[in-house]
Amino acid sequence: AQVDRDKLKKKLLARATDYGAEFKTGAVSGVDHEFDVSIVRVGKENVFARQVLDATGHLRKLVEFEREFTPGYQAAYGATLVVDSHPYDLDSMMFMDWRDDHLDEELKARNDRLPTFLYVMPYTRNKIFVEETSLVARPFVPFDDLKQRLQQRLSKMGIVVREVEDEEYCLIPMGGVLPKLPQRVLGIGGTAGMVHPATGYMVSKSLLQAPTLVDAIIRGFEQSSSSSSASSPSTMNATDVSVGVWSSIWPEEDRRQRTFMCFGMEILMQLDSKTTRRFFETFFRLPQEMWGGFLSWRISSMGLLGIGFFIFRTAS
Repeated sequence: AQVDRDKLKKKLLARATDYGAEFKTGAVSGVDHEFDVSIVRVGKENVFARQVLDATGHLRKLVEFEREFTPGYQAAYGATLVVDSHPYDLDSMMFMDWRDDHLDEELKARNDRLPTFLYVMPYTRNKIFVEETSLVARPFVPFDDLKQRLQQRLSKMGIVVREVEDEEYCLIPMGGVLPKLPQRVLGIGGTAGMVHPATGYMVSKSLLQAPTLVDAIIRGFEQSSSSSSASSPSTMNATDVSVGVWSSIWPEEDRRQRTFMCFGMEILMQLDSKTTRRFFETFFRLPQEMWGGFLSWRISSMGLLGIGFFIFRTAS
């Protein structure tokens, strides 16, 4: 399925408003922390908060990092096209088409070093969404290169484009170091390292973690309130609350998994086109619950080890 980002955003904003959330527009220049409160500098005003959540993605405006952030990058050029016809089944999606026999010599040489694949989502017999994607590279594959590869691919298949309804340019930082753990500013999504290091997926991980984050904040407030002294019943140790939240959204098990996935990402960046195709042929011979669990980040550390062992044994 394809997520309608505008509709999803409107739905989430409406839900927040229904629960009493208020929104303020302004440029945040920084945040200062005291024992029980944080002061966010918004334009010329100060906003006082018990907890601050940074959801600025990879801009990372407030969340702190102890080491340099050096991710790999997933780059993709996609387009919704009106065409004369296409060869795809309307009830299926094309996930990863790594073929390169459509490329001219120059682009094939580039593809040998930095392979790309095709996503296809057919809507009707005359309308499809196509996307040429570089899974992960450092530095990223330029959009013009991706667009050329896609055009040659469509030409080879005999797909005649009558109209480009929409274009999509995606650049997703993957892997890299996690934020400093713990710290007073909280994070969610890209700013908290929730992009899958080997696939670039993030939406499902972030949506799954959001209730965990909220529950941890509430639990921290309740624990802080119950432990407040009689002389200062309203005092809250905001640092203790933040520590509990970060521990909930990045427990040790999840951090181990992410380290393993980052290792896998580094290996993928070293593979040429032939080895990449061989790797994914092997990967998708895994039981569906294993490869599906890996792609969706719903897998245990033992499951990850099982995947590594299976691929090593099969490839050897």
